Amino acid sequence: MIASLRGRVVANGAGTTVIDVGGVGYRLATTASAARLAAGAGSGEVSLLTHLHVREDTMALFGFASEAERTLFELLLGVSGIGPKAALAIVSGYAPDQIRRAVATSDYALFTSIPGIGRRTAERVVIDLKDKVGAMAPVTADSSPAGSTDGHTAARDALVGLGMSVAEAEAALRPLDADLPVEERVRLALSGAVPAGAS
Repeated sequence: MIASLRGRVVANGAGTTVIDVGGVGYRLATTASAARLAAGAGSGEVSLLTHLHVREDTMALFGFASEAERTLFELLLGVSGIGPKAALAIVSGYAPDQIRRAVATSDYALFTSIPGIGRRTAERVVIDLKDKVGAMAPVTADSSPAGSTDGHTAARDALVGLGMSVAEAEAALRPLDADLPVEERVRLALSGAVPAGAS
């Protein structure tokens, strides 16, 4: 199994990256962060973690920027009805800590904000991954305490009520301190300000 690739970026765009490793070009379906990593390398070298997905009629190689992304992708493949395309869309849509928080708090709205993921699929993801994701180490301080996850969802819902999409609200809240009151997080997210010491 191919666990990682290091080589020169030949092409990068539209969710696909081609890496030349010793004269052999490997085409990978990549997450958004892996594509950004490859773009940052220009025509230089990049190192990506990989997952080789084999079916009767095809083999596909997927590229990830971190072990957390790859682990979540592989866990998602174990969910009934989730194929590699949907798993990649989920892992590309949000950072691993955001996905884990959504599973832990049964936050279906985060998953349904991803194109191609409906309510039923979101429910399967939450049910199937609840125990598995809970065992994974948190990435940030705000991804596990119950109070902060409830506050996060409340702040995001308030921003969505004010006209933001779920993805926009998640992006605005991500750098903010989870210990701030909900109202303060909403105010800072709307102003686009990140206070000193925010994670």
